[in-house]
Amino acid sequence: MPERPAYLRIADTLREGIRSGVYPPGTRLPTMAELCTAHGVSEIVIRQAVALLRGEGLVETRRGGGTVVKVVPPARRIAMDRYRTFARPAAQPDTGTGTGAGARPEVRPATTFTHDQRIPWSEYRLDKEFSRTRAGPELAGLFELPTGTELLRRRFVFYSRGEPQQISVNYLPWDLVGDTPVADPSREPWPGGTLAQIAWLGHPATRIEEAVSSRMPTPEEAETLRMSGGVPVFAITRRMISGSRVMEVCRDIVIPADRVILDYAIDL
Repeated sequence: MPERPAYLRIADTLREGIRSGVYPPGTRLPTMAELCTAHGVSEIVIRQAVALLRGEGLVETRRGGGTVVKVVPPARRIAMDRYRTFARPAAQPDTGTGTGAGARPEVRPATTFTHDQRIPWSEYRLDKEFSRTRAGPELAGLFELPTGTELLRRRFVFYSRGEPQQISVNYLPWDLVGDTPVADPSREPWPGGTLAQIAWLGHPATRIEEAVSSRMPTPEEAETLRMSGGVPVFAITRRMISGSRVMEVCRDIVIPADRVILDYAIDL
């Protein structure tokens, strides 16, 4: 068997050191010169080994700070049954307060996102972009509506304690939400989220479907979510259905794969 290239062998050694705790999260790897001396190779070989580890999401290179083992926060578990909590109707929120006109004062505003992140409303932020569009063949198929049906498109970036955690692009039929507070971006964030909105409109969800895939993020997604290289994302397509009608399609929910564990349970 031919001997493996030196950069692969060096990457194996460094990777094992990271996984075994020799190089804990947040610590620097030995300098380029130290690694060259230790392994008797050129700087080019060391750069190849480090690039491999960076592509695997194990390290990051900081300007003036060397190569540092990435600190990966504990993944949060997201359970499918969390939707049950937010499927009931909610009061229309007031502009500016977000707590809901007529809402019971003892009820604290929340959404599935704040529930997953375990944060209070005050530490939740939402960037939003609203526009009107028409369904192409793929979206029309997901909605089970004719191609060209008018839709409300909403793009959200979800923040927890000031850090971007999730991107979501969802669509709602314009004939359902047009000229209602749901189509007004100033009303966001809405306590209870989309589930509460469609319930408030008189169409509570009776079924939720999710299809999960994984892929590498687009450059825009990686920048928005402040992701380092080598980390894939979960891309979740969701449909909210009321009776026989599809009320919402989310295409997609994008979450860095190292930040969540998706839990799915089936009662038999």
